[in-house]
Amino acid sequence: MNSNIIRFNNSNKQFYLTAKKRVDEYFKTNNISKFGNYQMVIKSIFMFSIYLIPYFLLLSNYFTNGYAHLGLVILMGVGMSGIGLSVMHDANHGSYSKNQFINKIMSLSITLIGGSSINWQLQHNNLHHTFTNIDGHDEDIAPLGFLRFSPHAEFRKIHRFQFLYAWFFYGLMTIMWAFTKDFAQLKRYNKMDLLKVKQATYSNELMKLVFAKVVYLFCAIALPMMVMNVAWWEVALGFFIMHFTCGLILALIFQPAHVVEMTDFPLPNETTNTMEDDWAIHQLKTTANFAPKSFLFSWFVGGLNFQIEHHLFPNICHVHYKKIAPIIIETAKEFNLPYYSEPTFLGAIISHGKLLYNLGKPNFKVAA
Repeated sequence: MNSNIIRFNNSNKQFYLTAKKRVDEYFKTNNISKFGNYQMVIKSIFMFSIYLIPYFLLLSNYFTNGYAHLGLVILMGVGMSGIGLSVMHDANHGSYSKNQFINKIMSLSITLIGGSSINWQLQHNNLHHTFTNIDGHDEDIAPLGFLRFSPHAEFRKIHRFQFLYAWFFYGLMTIMWAFTKDFAQLKRYNKMDLLKVKQATYSNELMKLVFAKVVYLFCAIALPMMVMNVAWWEVALGFFIMHFTCGLILALIFQPAHVVEMTDFPLPNETTNTMEDDWAIHQLKTTANFAPKSFLFSWFVGGLNFQIEHHLFPNICHVHYKKIAPIIIETAKEFNLPYYSEPTFLGAIISHGKLLYNLGKPNFKVAA
């Protein structure tokens, strides 16, 4: 990946400048901070609670019924996804709090779901948010070879069936984080010199990663095996179900934001390696919202159903997205630019499934 040599066409940034000015005026006029507020505190307590309380209940051996254990590990998986969507995500963008120390602490909550903060920041903040849906540069559309998320990616015969089997592998997302993906990513980002962006060294980050994994796996697997009155394989199965629940929820929120029928997968000019649009317009064309009127859904998923607002203003806490969305809609309309939004979450999932199906055809193409 040579992500650092791609350039956006910044000859006309009027849309973004206008949108930013209006969004800034909204916060100034209403005397509101762009960062999190009491809502984030309440939400954080809730998300950590539905993850940690079931965990300690399991360790206490208070429940002996297998169905109760199943319910608790599923609830833990829901809590894990809630931490990732509503706490970790904002913190790693530096928008959880105006206090960067608090952001740093809360960003480490990703270790509770088996992940790495620095890897997430490099993949998500630096690569995905900059090179959204650009094949070969956005790792979010570069999964393992048996999945195809871009019409420009290599086609394999197995992709014909990905609309059927992709959903199972989505559930393995955080399990891969816990065991293998973080080590491979850290090594890759070191070769790409991306660790320098964080003023980090490979050796130091590797030591931190190993330590974090040992502590996490001890707490998630070894300790339950030591204290719970169940067979070892029941703990292992519970660990799998917990992670599968979390991984599936995370994937079903992130995938419909970019890998759907309406979004574009543009490529840079082969000669100049320059994109046709400026960065902000590129975000509009490659990003989609969904279920914007569902309050409870939006609350749980950390406002990530307002993905357009998040991509344009990742430094703004998600609790404000619904309020600034009308500003972006109106500004995009004035500049005759797209604003993709699916009315329902189910509709977004169906659109993602249809695109998976179409990407299983070797000659399928979308706008480049």
